[in-house]
Formats: sequence, C-alpha cells, structure tokens
Amino acid sequence: MMLAALGAAGQASADPATVDYSAEGGLPDGQRVSPFDLSSPAVYRLDPALLDAIERAADSAAAQGVSVGLTSGWRSPEFQQQLFDDAVVQYGNAEIASQYVASPQISKHVIGKAVDVGPAGADNWLIRNGSAFGLCQIYANEIWHFELASDYGGACPPLRPNAAG
Repeated sequence: MMLAALGAAGQASADPATVDYSAEGGLPDGQRVSPFDLSSPAVYRLDPALLDAIERAADSAAAQGVSVGLTSGWRSPEFQQQLFDDAVVQYGNAEIASQYVASPQISKHVIGKAVDVGPAGADNWLIRNGSAFGLCQIYANEIWHFELASDYGGACPPLRPNAAG
C-alpha cells in the first residue's frame, strides 16, 4: 500500500502488499477519510478541539459545495518515523528530508494536532476560510497541512517556509 500521508515525501519503502499502516494513522494512497469518520484512528485520535474545528469547517465548506476530507490526521510515532526515514532515502539526507516530513519528536500529527486535507480545492477553501474555525496553514510548501493556530481575533501566524522551520 502506498500512502497518501507521505505527501511530498514519496512512497513507502516497504512492500506495498505486506504493510498496513491503517492502525498507525495511515491511509491508502489517494484515499481520503471524512473528518466525521470516527472509525479511523487518523480521525478519532485527533485532539478534540482540532477535530471539532475541522468538522465545523467541513460542514461550512460543504454548504458552499466544497468537499473537505483528510488525507492524514493523527499518526503513530512509528508511522511518522517511517515517513521520515522514507523521506531521508528519497532526498538523500535528513536535513533536506526535514523540510518535507517532520521527525516524530516534532510532528504535530503524532500528538493529533495537525491534519492534511484534500481533494484539491479543500486546501484553498481552508486557506481562505479556515481561520474562522481556528485552522491555519502552517508551512508555505504544504498548502494541505493545517493546525489549530489562529489567535482569538482569527489571525493566523506567519507561514513558516517548511517543516524544518
């Protein structure tokens, strides 16, 4: 199984036929899960405040004809490490890989405080409207990655260039 959660990191290095990361928060390549699907660990292990925000945003987007699904949510530390290790192989070193995939020690996915959204269009809708729900794009190179980060006035922090800072 290739994993959508890899995003820019590429494909998992393990044999796709033998690895199932679903219990670790992984989703099959190209798959999205509804933010209302509490059968998925990627959803039910999200921080409750983030889950509430992404559900409210998804409802509002749907009312405007935009579908918001999750391509990634909570991830186990082991799965996040696998994603990081795969990125190191793809990019040749940890320094470059860390621009695209955070280590488990710093990834907000591991603590359930980050989501990646899809399909195309969901990210743009959230970039324009997400701060009303507290949701902010965090990295300039990842328009699909959102965290609960707006201030009380609904302003998002400045974008970081990438996951490395």
